[in-house]
Amino acid sequence: MSVIAPLQALPVDQLRLRTSTKWRRYPQDVLPMFVAETDFVPAPAITAALARAVQLGDTGYTPPDPGIRAAYAGFAERRFGWTVDPSRIRTTCDVMMGVVEILRRVVAPGDRVVVTPPVYPPFFDCVPEAGALVERVPLRDTGEAWELDLAGIEAAFAGGARAILLCNPHNPTGTVHSRASLAALADLAATYGAVVVSDEIHAPLTGRGATFTPFLDASPTAARVGYAVVSASKAFNLAGLKCALMVTADDATTAVVRSLPDEVEWRTGLFGALAAVAAFSGESDDWLDAQLAALDVNRVLLAELLAEHLPAARYRIPDAGFLAWIDLTALAWGDNPAVKVLRDAKVALHFGPLFGQEGAGHVRLNFGCSPEVLREAVERLGALARS
Repeated sequence: MSVIAPLQALPVDQLRLRTSTKWRRYPQDVLPMFVAETDFVPAPAITAALARAVQLGDTGYTPPDPGIRAAYAGFAERRFGWTVDPSRIRTTCDVMMGVVEILRRVVAPGDRVVVTPPVYPPFFDCVPEAGALVERVPLRDTGEAWELDLAGIEAAFAGGARAILLCNPHNPTGTVHSRASLAALADLAATYGAVVVSDEIHAPLTGRGATFTPFLDASPTAARVGYAVVSASKAFNLAGLKCALMVTADDATTAVVRSLPDEVEWRTGLFGALAAVAAFSGESDDWLDAQLAALDVNRVLLAELLAEHLPAARYRIPDAGFLAWIDLTALAWGDNPAVKVLRDAKVALHFGPLFGQEGAGHVRLNFGCSPEVLREAVERLGALARS
């Protein structure tokens, strides 16, 4: 097997020319490692597709099928071994919008929807936006890994919860749920008449040594009870180009998605669709592999740097993504240590408590950057701990 050279991140002086949230929210003396944007140049196929669109003035409305359905089906087959029927895909603006629109169709106002904290903060907002109530069933920490609390989820379903909003792979822990646990979750949903809506935005970023299982492919039951919402935005750094896909694998669930108003699909951005087609096509696979190689280096480097400079921190190398969930409780920097880190070390990390009460004492760090930036950030944390 050939060795893949890691993708190189842009230097900080070039990154500070960007106008996105990561680089404009804080002053220039702050290292921004909070929001889920990466520091890599785009895949060449994406750059070419967008440049061509601008040159042509191709800036109008998104067509009914810009090619993304077939492109994603091919990507899912190549990367996950998952056969997706392109006719069972609809697009929308972004993953959370897709989640909300699906939830509005599958739960009634006032119904409860399970979430599994610590979890992506917008989960706590999109459930009420859909008219439902959040029911928390935290992940179980086995001491070596995080996993779904299937007994807790069953109790929630037995008590009347009508759906679960799954994060697969999980943000912020980077957990890739096993096929067995996903199949067991599907069986529970089927038993209690609930549905599973799976946010799989981080799936293409599954690291070496882990195997991502799409929820809809976990079992025949999962295909029947589930909905998946996916996007190229995290893996290919396209958050500003609005496009997500709602995927189903059963006639009944497909009918639900097809019943969504046309306006849900009209919200898809044309540049987002064009970029996603280029991302999911085979011509961007080498770029993605190079990025994965870079992230594999950084997730291990982070463990080494923390052990050297901040040994009181607890960090478990994630299975997927470019986000690290770090427990700083032992440092006594308060329930929201990112506040002190920002103020005194000039490193911007994501606030742990926003991920649920399980996030007290924690931070989320984005290591989708150069090793040099990662090293500087951890050295600043170490200096703060010694001060």
